[in-house]
Amino acid sequence: MQFRKMLDNKLTVAVRIALSVGTFAIVGPALAQDATGPASQDNAKKLETVTVTGSRIPRVDIETAQPVVTIDRKQIENQGFTSVADILQNLTEVGTPPISRANALSSGEDVGGYYIDLRNLGANRTLILVNGKRLGANTSGLQDLGQIPVSTIERIEVLKDGGSSIYGSDAIAGVVNVITRSNFTGAEANAYVGEYDQGDGKKQSYDFTFGTANDRGSIMVSAQYQKEDPVWAKDRDFSAYPSGPNHPTAGWSGVSQNGSFTGPCGPGGKSATCTLTHGTDPRNIANYHPITSAEYANSNEQMTLQTGTERTSLFAAGKYNLSDNIAFKTDFLYNKRSTLQQIAGYPYQSSSWNPKTPLSGQSYFNPLGKDLQFARRGWEMPRTTDSELETYRWTAGFEGYFELGGRTWNWDVGAMTNRNDMTKTGHGDFSLVAAGKALGPSFMGSDGKVHCGTAANPIAGCVPWNPLLPYGQAGAGSLADSDLQSFLFPEFHDLGKTTTTDYTANIAGTLFALPAGEIGVAAGVEHRQEDGRFVPDAFNQAGLSSGLAATTTKGKYSVDEAYIEFDVPLLKDMTMARELSVDVATRYSNYDNFGSTTNSKASLKWKPIDDLLVRGSWAQGFRAPTISDLYGGAGSSFESYIDPCDTKSGAAKGNPAVAARCTGGFGGQTPVAANFVQLGQAGIACTTYPCQTNYAFTNGSNANLTPETATTRTLGLIYSPHYVEGFDVSLDWYKIRIENVISTDSVQNILDDCYQAGIASRCSGFSRDASTGVITNMFYGLTNKGWEETAGYDFGVNYRFSFDSIGQFATRWNTTYVDYLNVKSDNNPSTKVQPFTGMGANFRVRSNLTVDWTRGIFGASWTVRYYSGMTEKCVAVAMAECNDPNHIDPFYGVQPMRHVASTTFNDVQFRWTLPWKGIVSVGANNVFDKEGPIMYSKPNSSFVYYGGFDIGRFYYLKYTQRF
Repeated sequence: MQFRKMLDNKLTVAVRIALSVGTFAIVGPALAQDATGPASQDNAKKLETVTVTGSRIPRVDIETAQPVVTIDRKQIENQGFTSVADILQNLTEVGTPPISRANALSSGEDVGGYYIDLRNLGANRTLILVNGKRLGANTSGLQDLGQIPVSTIERIEVLKDGGSSIYGSDAIAGVVNVITRSNFTGAEANAYVGEYDQGDGKKQSYDFTFGTANDRGSIMVSAQYQKEDPVWAKDRDFSAYPSGPNHPTAGWSGVSQNGSFTGPCGPGGKSATCTLTHGTDPRNIANYHPITSAEYANSNEQMTLQTGTERTSLFAAGKYNLSDNIAFKTDFLYNKRSTLQQIAGYPYQSSSWNPKTPLSGQSYFNPLGKDLQFARRGWEMPRTTDSELETYRWTAGFEGYFELGGRTWNWDVGAMTNRNDMTKTGHGDFSLVAAGKALGPSFMGSDGKVHCGTAANPIAGCVPWNPLLPYGQAGAGSLADSDLQSFLFPEFHDLGKTTTTDYTANIAGTLFALPAGEIGVAAGVEHRQEDGRFVPDAFNQAGLSSGLAATTTKGKYSVDEAYIEFDVPLLKDMTMARELSVDVATRYSNYDNFGSTTNSKASLKWKPIDDLLVRGSWAQGFRAPTISDLYGGAGSSFESYIDPCDTKSGAAKGNPAVAARCTGGFGGQTPVAANFVQLGQAGIACTTYPCQTNYAFTNGSNANLTPETATTRTLGLIYSPHYVEGFDVSLDWYKIRIENVISTDSVQNILDDCYQAGIASRCSGFSRDASTGVITNMFYGLTNKGWEETAGYDFGVNYRFSFDSIGQFATRWNTTYVDYLNVKSDNNPSTKVQPFTGMGANFRVRSNLTVDWTRGIFGASWTVRYYSGMTEKCVAVAMAECNDPNHIDPFYGVQPMRHVASTTFNDVQFRWTLPWKGIVSVGANNVFDKEGPIMYSKPNSSFVYYGGFDIGRFYYLKYTQRF
């Protein structure tokens, strides 16, 4: 309770804790020396337990049977990136970022975090550790890597196979272990500034680290400040328009900033969708004309292409040797993150609400004198969301060694607590309560101003609104009026809090000797509790705002675990067996909400000759449902999708079987017309796809979910020829299969399964309007589906060499080839397997080549980042770009497809060391200003451009000063 109270004191407490850790580690050694004398160098070494991610057994040889990628500090410094996630995102094994900064329309507590997705299997299937302990997650199970200051990092180890037998849940795709600097002595300051060619997206980062160490202890404190300005969609050609630069007038919203209603404004007084002729009197129906597409809204004009972020971080770590064989270790992390999103003003449609909110026939502004259902976008007030997250993470524990039977045993016990406090502040959504009053009866007062109510019964505190007055035209009831904006657009606040508490105890040593060496063993126990809640604003919960409806997420669970691991040497120094060993591990986990599970792993390490290492592993894995999976509240969103029944861009266009299901009411659904066309906002026929619905669909949790289970297999080799110094080559094969997949069902998957795959059971979760055929509601909650499987190869080459007259060179070439990524939506034998390889952001090949050169005080590096081509379904607006119209898909059948070419980005950096221990680095990421292809499927983005690609040439300058 004391620590929890301390957390409430925000940054002040963070600084105090850091300073107290420092005082303990600096002053403590002096006091201890008086009592016990200095520890010997031998004992200090015994206290240092070196383990490689994926195992708990200390080893002399860092080569293990498991594929591990290491990014050391030098590699980090030689890149032009300021966050851990940006550095990891460029690994070839990493998939598309789960919530890229190009996802301007994303919502919820996950927005603003930086997450890593190994193998494109989902970020919540990659476990994040800091110094071997969990980072701490939100209610979605996502772990924000951005909160770790880069200035504190010594290296990053990435385990590329299953780690559940050692670390527990979530380590299905792999493990990222961020290891902080230790025994750091001195001080270091870094400054970084950069921006895009276009003069926007400025990034700045400043950090300062100091530390000291002696025989009795060490202390390190690091503070970092980062800020990245937003980039606006209107400032890039690929994002300036909803359907991209090739179709600049397509996809604009019929709910425009000019206001519209259905009335007698057509030729001869015919009914039409009417809008006011700019500059005329809005009270006279004669001044209205039928709206044209040129008067629609290009919502991209008001959207951020890349969200703005600001972070402040403080990290402190200390170690104190209490005696020759016992040490106390602790670290503390404070991080404050603020993320700003902006999207276009809300597309208000009065008929969408229950009850409806028409412009009253008694409104002073009404040109017809009867209730009018209207549509008007709040262009004057773009929607913004400021997501602020504060994280407090503290670990403490003891470690040491003891002698038993002539053998040394290492042990540690510790605790970790991680707390995330979130506040999301939204602005730009309408209060429906206020809107109802502002659109009600109004009158012109004797003061020459329009007032709410009637002359006999005025409504105090109300400001009347004329939604038919176009953007940019002054007049009474204008949405540009600050008083009206204050009345209609209150601030909305969502609050969230998650807490992870973890207690661990581990012991490792050797049991006895075999002819080939000692049998190593590690064992441990762990108790972890996850507790979280996310509370949307009361207005949104009650459906009293135009924001997305949502209810509270709240829940907790705990787990008790125990594991044991053995490393058994079988052969050594024999013909074709310079080394042969196996590593086996098993972990038992008992959850209080679903029961127990046991997961095991076996790894083989074989060196037939000194130059060649062959390795392989088989591992079981699991992922427990998260708090939001089990206890999440209901939410809603205006989803974008392609209706398979659409005869312009849907599968029905070229697939007679799909067309028959659509018109025949397959699965009990309402039949659609033979010429059905999907309708978007304002009920206007879609011209660009995926098309955003005019109706909010609902999603939610599932308390009956059960854990995912997985099996991972790897087989690989490393060849390091002794006759080529500094050279090695590696090749690893992997295969991961996940059963009982926990999946957030998507609107698109449900519709495709119903109409294209012919799964009748999938047709019951949505309904259509009987007259228009449009889907008016859908629930796409969580479910345990069938299975997901991926397989592929990782290839790597490293070569270090030097020439006396030129300098030292280091080359790294890493490539990942995905053989397949397949999903089966259920376990019905008749359900087809859906392939995703090469589709959207699921690249078949990613490859990076880096060449680094150093000579004296000068250095340079060049990195080439390659992404293979992408494939997507063809859409009507871009049929001229559909280069595979007769494609036969194994899942969809006849499905016209569009293929685009590969993309390559180049990064360069030059650096030189100054006489006063300073280092200046200048560089450019995407130095040739390469632009990726247009992708109408908007992979992981709100725009027709993949959300993980560079958005321009980025220049930066970095200065490091060491003391």
